[in-house]
Amino acid sequence: MADILIKNGRVICPDQGLDQIADLLIKNGKIERIGQIRESGGEVIDASGKIVCPGLIDMHVHLREPGDDQEETIASGSAAALAGGFTTIVAMPNTDPPVDTPVTLEYVMSKARQAGNANVYFAGAITKGRKGEDLAELSLLTRSGAAAFSDDGSWVASGSVMSKALKYARITGRPIISHCEDPVLAGKGVMNAGSLATALGLPGIPRSAEETAVARDLLLARETGGRIHITHVSIAGSVELIRTAKAQGVNVSADVTPHHLVLTEDCVCGYDSNFKMNPPLRSEKDVQALRAALKDGTIDAVASDHAPHSLEEKECEFDKAAFGVIGLESTLAVLITELVEPGILTWPELIAALSIKPARVLGIAKGTLRPGADADVLIIDPTMQWTIDSSRFVSLGRNCPFNGRTVTGQAEITIVGGVVREV
Repeated sequence: MADILIKNGRVICPDQGLDQIADLLIKNGKIERIGQIRESGGEVIDASGKIVCPGLIDMHVHLREPGDDQEETIASGSAAALAGGFTTIVAMPNTDPPVDTPVTLEYVMSKARQAGNANVYFAGAITKGRKGEDLAELSLLTRSGAAAFSDDGSWVASGSVMSKALKYARITGRPIISHCEDPVLAGKGVMNAGSLATALGLPGIPRSAEETAVARDLLLARETGGRIHITHVSIAGSVELIRTAKAQGVNVSADVTPHHLVLTEDCVCGYDSNFKMNPPLRSEKDVQALRAALKDGTIDAVASDHAPHSLEEKECEFDKAAFGVIGLESTLAVLITELVEPGILTWPELIAALSIKPARVLGIAKGTLRPGADADVLIIDPTMQWTIDSSRFVSLGRNCPFNGRTVTGQAEITIVGGVVREV
């Protein structure tokens, strides 16, 4: 494995509080050192004017394999991750069959190894068949390599079952990732409940469907001491519940998606199903609350919730279309354009939310440029202007809510384990 010397970049490593113009040397697949470096027997990359940072981590993606390989495969999704600057991703278990046994987990892990793209971790299901009734074999799944547990796509409605899962989380050391939405309250809703949904003639999903689910899971986490992670937070009420729980010492973390940080329910006015996702787009007030929560650390990470669907599932009436949008190849540029360029987040704050913070939630040794760490590195061109065109994505999915948007900033070179990965 050849050495790589990255010269003259703006090296940002939030884990070390580092933000300076420097060189970075990679030896034997590891970070050797950062500073003013002259010697190198290998490849030299001039990063003048570029950002050099830890490879990004997306802790919530859907790769569809097994079961819906025509929508995405582990190989195509992990390649899309590289194109978007993500060197590590965590795949949710709502496949067919779901990842609820060591056999299925070992199968998807072998497919990730065969693909040889980004690092792929897998969440195991909390319950058998993701039915919310009986716990899956959490200890065996942990020993087989599960990075977390989630019934994503479904909330574990039984408080008793979730309580048991959180108790196991204390033993396994793995977080429980909760999709907080009460299905009874959500009903057949397809967008945010309110006057706009009424005007559009679409059934709404009330805010209470999320907020009550978040409140219950936080109470159970406080009672059990288990690790709860609230994924794709979408409303101001959830933010306040999480903020209060953190202040009380509850072992809780949370993430938010790019679309909930940038878009509002007004996007649904054209009945474009690329704006249909779960949870739904909310109000401008919610967007501002989510941004503030990401800024102050109440929300720990940004995760794309990359959810590819076939054209047939999306190109139909809004109320019949599938929930979900893709984001692996658009997330970085959208966040740079909408949050960093206007000064809402600093570069270190954005990179932290996409690297070391999700790594800490997951308890994995990633997201840092400390000497000795795996050389998962991203070089970003912060000034590149381009137009998002989902028809050119590496992902098999095309359902991107940011399609056609002009953005600034792009992943230029992605390095995984000391190897430059071409996409």
